[in-house]
Amino acid sequence: MPIKESELILNPDGSVYHLNLKPEHVSNTIIFVGDQDRVEKVSNHFDVIEFSTQKREFKTHTGIYKGKRISVISTGIGPDNIDIVINELDALFNIDFKTRKIKEKLTSLDIIRVGTSGSLQKNIPVDSFVISEYGLDLNGMLHFYKTESIGNTAIENAFISHTNWNQNKSKPLIIKGSDKLIKKFTSSKTHKGLTATAGGFYGPQGRVLRLAVEDSNLNKKMDTFNFNGMHVTNLEMETATIYGLSKLLGHNSLSLNAIIANRAVGTFSKNPYVVVENLIVYTLQKIVE
Repeated sequence: MPIKESELILNPDGSVYHLNLKPEHVSNTIIFVGDQDRVEKVSNHFDVIEFSTQKREFKTHTGIYKGKRISVISTGIGPDNIDIVINELDALFNIDFKTRKIKEKLTSLDIIRVGTSGSLQKNIPVDSFVISEYGLDLNGMLHFYKTESIGNTAIENAFISHTNWNQNKSKPLIIKGSDKLIKKFTSSKTHKGLTATAGGFYGPQGRVLRLAVEDSNLNKKMDTFNFNGMHVTNLEMETATIYGLSKLLGHNSLSLNAIIANRAVGTFSKNPYVVVENLIVYTLQKIVE
């Protein structure tokens, strides 16, 4: 059954609607960054840039780094944008745009997020790198899909119990990153942990301006969560959604975090731009190893 035009929307030139990309424009190894200005910070390391485009906050550069074809895409902020980016990337590889049918042979992508974050644990200092071994989804977007096959019930139940999670909120989901990519990117320079993904920057992350939050102690509860030595290491807005959609679609994904602040001890990096640049170089080198 062909996919309807209303469900898979293409631009007049045949590119996918939001990303403005055609299948030949993108590699199956993709770096995600949130900030569109960070795309150039990655592609500046390429030997050559063969394609570039931008529509709204979604900016793409595809090029060659040490013989490896890589695409870097800015996703913007939040799980809703991740829903757009991953579904449209998957469509570029796994749906025939002429017949509008799913291809018989599916392609698995490698997706590596490079982002900044603040540490919640004293033993993870500023200027370090955190590999998100697991993503903790707090925002509920993934529940619009069938997620029974991707969660980790024991850890989820422990987190719900520890935080006395309000049943009016979406049930937390915990999804593991790609074992293949975790192994590839792990080194003496990295820490591993559980990255919490919120659906917003203020209330969902416990920030109070003029609006009271439902649970003012939630951040403290997350700080002290411990499941067999696993702690919530950092808090951001994309990782768990990347992990969940990638798992459901058969892609490999990993989130790498440049730690620019440590909330537990109140420190901030003296030069956060250097930390991010170091993580970009680390990521590119690991991709081509």
